[in-house]
Amino acid sequence: MLLVRGMDIPRPDLKKRKVRRNIAAGATLILLAIAAIVFVLRLKPAIPTVDGPVWTDTVKRGELLRQVRGPGSLVPREDRIRVIPAETDATVAGIRVLPGAQVKADTILMDLVDPTVDQQMLDAQLALKGAKADLENTRAKVNSDLMALRAEAATVDDDTRQAALQAKTAKNLYELGVVSGLTSSASAGKAEEMDKRQHIEQQMLDMNQKAIATQIGVQEAKVQQAEAVLALKQKQKEALTVRAGIDGVLEATDAPLQVGQHVTPGTELAKVVQPDQLKASLKIAETQARDIQIGQPAEVDTHTGVIVGKVTRIDPAVVNGTVTVDVELDGTLPPGARPDLSVDGTIDLDRLKEVLYVGRPAFGNENSTLGLFRLLPDGKTAQRVSVKVGKASVNSIEVLGGVNAGDTVILSDMSRWDAEDKVKLR
Repeated sequence: MLLVRGMDIPRPDLKKRKVRRNIAAGATLILLAIAAIVFVLRLKPAIPTVDGPVWTDTVKRGELLRQVRGPGSLVPREDRIRVIPAETDATVAGIRVLPGAQVKADTILMDLVDPTVDQQMLDAQLALKGAKADLENTRAKVNSDLMALRAEAATVDDDTRQAALQAKTAKNLYELGVVSGLTSSASAGKAEEMDKRQHIEQQMLDMNQKAIATQIGVQEAKVQQAEAVLALKQKQKEALTVRAGIDGVLEATDAPLQVGQHVTPGTELAKVVQPDQLKASLKIAETQARDIQIGQPAEVDTHTGVIVGKVTRIDPAVVNGTVTVDVELDGTLPPGARPDLSVDGTIDLDRLKEVLYVGRPAFGNENSTLGLFRLLPDGKTAQRVSVKVGKASVNSIEVLGGVNAGDTVILSDMSRWDAEDKVKLR
């Protein structure tokens, strides 16, 4: 029997179907990839999450107390400082008290020496004695001259009375026919002449008395001048023994003196302050100082206590972007208060009635528009809003628009998310 071996028969139709299946699968994959890409592109970006806690505050309506704050230090009041200058060229012979010590008004701080002061004081004493001697001599001379004039005037007065009496008698005798008219006229003329002389003598006496007063006044002025010079030299002599002058604390000078050092007139020898009479000198930023007025209330924190006061002076100059404001302190100073102690001061500017306000953001100036994040009702998401603000205080700022009372906004620095409209909070 004859067997026939099986053979593979070509099937071209199967090969075509397989190619078509592969093409369909590839097309499907491409379509799926395109759809996925479109889906991804149409997705919104995920809301970024803020790591860590944030500082928030709720917008409120009510009274806003505007304040400004600045650092400063306690300094002695000008009327409680005594600076002792050198009055002559002198040499420091000894220093008895060092800065920081408590002193009384009569405490001797240092000793100076100046040999010329003793000689000058001796000369002034002699000059005073000479001026007094000249005054006495002038008084004796003018009094003698005055007595002579008065004696002469008295004689003229007596002669005038006699002449007037004789004229009267001659007139009576003339009327009785005892003497001639010529004799009566001569007596009357003599009386009139003596009367004129009496007036002249009185005028001379008055003028002499005024001249005497002038001469004596000149000599008295010389005596007073000599006394003033002597008093000055005595003061300079006493100033060589340097005393505190007031009760207080001896402060260090800008240029401490050494024994043996030469000083000239005007050199600062010592400075004494009364530490219980201090004021606060605050440094307020120039942009915040424009609304400060004399008399506004203030508080000064010495870090051991708070003391109230009021503004007494505003320096017109701006130094390094700050304005110096002096605050007079009322009441007893807290423990530890002393000159040069660092303090923080707060000044009350004014009160805004019935306004919207919120805590002051980390960044943001008054009278501007800020981009703040407002918390949504879920409490976990915050949306950026534009908030218009007005006048600012130390910790609060007036809200003019953009949020309402009861809204909660983030006050922390959110500059990292400036490009985002929404953020999530952990």
